[in-house]
Amino acid sequence: MDQLTIMEIGRQALIVFFKVAMPLMLISLVVGLVISLFQALTQIQEQTLTFVPKIFIIFVSLIFLMPFMLSTITDFNTI
Repeated sequence: MDQLTIMEIGRQALIVFFKVAMPLMLISLVVGLVISLFQALTQIQEQTLTFVPKIFIIFVSLIFLMPFMLSTITDFNTI
């Protein structure tokens, strides 16, 4: 195994990482922005208000995105 092959495997691993992690990160970002906007408009500064909905939405989206994530990781491992 030469250096070029190792670099290519590393590049593909980073692409797979971003494919798997990016949907959850974007969902978390959007939910955080909506909650922050709600807090700013209502002037409710409760700390648990930011974490509970975000954790719930991430958990639900993780369940729905699991087949995509599993197939992406499986395809990377079989190459």
